[in-house]
This record gives sequence, C-alpha cells and structure tokens, in this order.
Amino acid sequence: MPGPIDDTLKHLTELSAPDWVVRGGWSAAPASLIDADIATISGASDKVIRVTGPPDWLLAVDFQTGHDAVAKLADLLLYNSALFKRHRLRVRSLLVLLHRGADSPQLTGFYERGFPNEPFDVALRYQVVRVWQVPPSQWLSGGLGLLPLAPLGDVEPAQLPPVIAQMKQRLDREAPPRQAADLWSAAYILMGLRYKQTMIRTLMQGVITMRESVTYQAIIEEGKAEGKAEGKAEEARKILLLLGRDQFGEPPADLQATLDALSDVHRLEELTLRVKHAASWQELLGTPGPRRRSSRRKPPS
Repeated sequence: MPGPIDDTLKHLTELSAPDWVVRGGWSAAPASLIDADIATISGASDKVIRVTGPPDWLLAVDFQTGHDAVAKLADLLLYNSALFKRHRLRVRSLLVLLHRGADSPQLTGFYERGFPNEPFDVALRYQVVRVWQVPPSQWLSGGLGLLPLAPLGDVEPAQLPPVIAQMKQRLDREAPPRQAADLWSAAYILMGLRYKQTMIRTLMQGVITMRESVTYQAIIEEGKAEGKAEGKAEEARKILLLLGRDQFGEPPADLQATLDALSDVHRLEELTLRVKHAASWQELLGTPGPRRRSSRRKPPS
C-alpha cells in the first residue's frame, strides 16, 4: 500500500502504538514502533510494535484496503516467522481492514496451510479489526493517532459533523498546531477511502483554524508535488480497483493487465466516476464481454 495512505498509517501507528495493542484485544502495555524490515524478505509487514511484558513480544500490524486481504494471509504467516527469527520474540498478528471491500468470510482469525485430507502443516492465529464496525467513540477516546479513523468507524454520513467536532475538541486541547495539522491531513487522506472529496472539504471547512489551514494546505500541496505523474496514476488506479472490485468482483486477468497499463490520471478518474453506472468490468472498460441472452421472446410463427 505505498503512497500517501501508507505514509499516513505509519505515522498514526507510531503516534499511538500502545492503542493498537488494546484495539487488537490484548492487555494494555507500554509499546513502541520498531524497524519492520525483515532482512532479505521483500514486502515486510506494514508496522511492527514492540510490547513490553513480561514477557516482551511483537505485534505485526497490517492495514488492508483492497480485495486481496485473503491472499495476504500467507504473507502474515511468513512475516510472523521471519520476525520471530530476527528478534527472538514471540509475534502476534493484527489485520486491520480499512474498507468493506477488503472484507471476506475467509478472514476468520485462523489461517492454515497443508495438503488436502491431511492435518495442516502450518497455521497462524491473527486478530481482525474491521474499522467500519468500531463505534466512532472508541476511536475518539484512544490516542491521538486513532482520531483520524473515527470518520471511518460505525458512523453514517449524517453523523459525521459531530464526530469531526469532537476530533477538533481533542486536537485543540491536546495537540500542538503542527501535529494537529498533520492529523487533519491524515483524516483527509483516510476519509477519501469512503467519502467523496466534496463532502470531505465541506466537513473540514470551519473546523481548521487559519494557522492549521496554512500548514494543512502545505502538506496537501507537498503530497501532490511528490505524487506527480506515476504517483498520481498509481493512487487513481488503486481507487478505481477498490471501487470496481466492490462493484464487479476481481477483474479477469486480461482486464487486470489493461488496468495496470493505464497511466493517464484523467482517464482513471473518468473510469472511477463511471463505476456505479456500469454493469461489469467489460462495460466499464469498453471491451467485449460475454454476450447476454435477449430477454425478448420470438414472435409466434
């Protein structure tokens, strides 16, 4: 999940590492982020938290927004073993689903792998947090790093204004201006996973002070500058895939290749706007698909 969303989540996890221990269902304990790199294994876990015991242990946190969360389970098992080998500390795994499109009945908290009709060879127990099922009050009452997730909790759009207002109360009271601006920026980015930009901008107006607004806008512009060309296209493609998978399911391999080749940001944004009005990936991309049977009956001869 490279890009602004990944950078945002890393910052929030670092800011409130102990809260993720509690959110995963374990007892509260002092905790801090450690290096998530696992030597030669590419694609390390998103964030790794060291929890102070006794005994000390590690929490590997993985955030998911796309429909490939089930495929990620094999990676969770790999990271769990590799982290244990590197740090010689027991490891627990936490899978955080940020969007309903990432959910699946197969995400049960237990993953096993083996041969058919034989006992499993390896297995992993993990915890799952479905952000949209958590009441916003729980995000609002945790550490400051959890505040930007409150609008993604169990809240309807009409309930968002008071949620934003409570976020502002805490940030005004507890966060220095620069940190408050960073957290508003994080909220803006994460809300893009669920809400339209026009709604987000409307909600943000009036809650950000002039000083915060200048810093906030600078952060947004900096992100835009860093994400020019390829970066912008990558984020636009991810949003298109996220919405498309939620609407049509996984794209066929040939259409996935077509999607991967799209690099025009305006084209990707245009396709994203058309997702809700198309019936299939083929219709969305204008490619031939399975012919539908006509519902008209032949006239009697």
